[in-house]
Amino acid sequence: MDLAKIREYGNIEFLAKQMVEGFITGLHKSPFHGFSVEFAEHRLYNTGESTRHIDWKVYAKTDRIYTKRYEEETNLRCHLLIDTSSSMYYPAPGYGKITFSIMAAGALAYMLQKQKDAVSLTTFSDKVEIQTPIKSTPTHIHKILLDLQELMQKPDASKSTGVASVIHEIAEKIHRRSLVILFSDMFDNITESEKLFSALQHLKHNMHEVLIFHVTDKKTESDFAFEDRPYEFIDLETNEKIKLNPAQVKDDYQKTLQSFYHDLKLRCGQYKIDFIEADIAQGFEQILSAYLVKRAKMR
Repeated sequence: MDLAKIREYGNIEFLAKQMVEGFITGLHKSPFHGFSVEFAEHRLYNTGESTRHIDWKVYAKTDRIYTKRYEEETNLRCHLLIDTSSSMYYPAPGYGKITFSIMAAGALAYMLQKQKDAVSLTTFSDKVEIQTPIKSTPTHIHKILLDLQELMQKPDASKSTGVASVIHEIAEKIHRRSLVILFSDMFDNITESEKLFSALQHLKHNMHEVLIFHVTDKKTESDFAFEDRPYEFIDLETNEKIKLNPAQVKDDYQKTLQSFYHDLKLRCGQYKIDFIEADIAQGFEQILSAYLVKRAKMR
């Protein structure tokens, strides 16, 4: 799905629905066959458990004993967090990382609603910008998708990143065990990485499950695959500019970046946080598949 065309087309709700339904159809031919993508109202009765919730009408029809599963038991509470700082508006045209994150979050919101799960949306730069309640109604999901569509149409406005401070704030506000899904390039101040690690630990300390999608344009941001000629590089958050040949800085740039991400992945492993490399060139199945795996583990 072309990210520039998504921005032109603009109907997030329609595209999210199309994406999810295509993905679900594809599940039947994939290793994820068998994952439930619909709300499971009943489960088989286990010998020895209370007979209080047995559904005798279903037993009469099927001759199998099922117990009713109530929403509080079955449903997931999911908080979708999108980093909207200026570095997420790279690369143009199409504002690759932010457009990718918006569409991925829209698809997850639609899939969560199909499963009767409760969803909230938070967008942030160095502060929280949008924060919705957490609900599972179709009207609420429609509102979230409209918020995402509005975000898609907003131009970049030179905003810095505050991933660590916002994660601390979110951790304080979520009072029931939830799944927190973060879309970010994680370009916080890498010289102060301990602050980010502390924020992630805060979420886990509060017993939340965490799924981080590290959103990158791998070709240029990780592989630094630029032609051998002079470029002007612009810091999207400070507008600082520098002219140089990429070959002059490639080795040092990659060493610094790889060291930071190695430490981040290590900490996520220690905290039992799922850290997924989400290359915007690889499409959205990587997002939906990782989410289904995580949800299955939480059952």
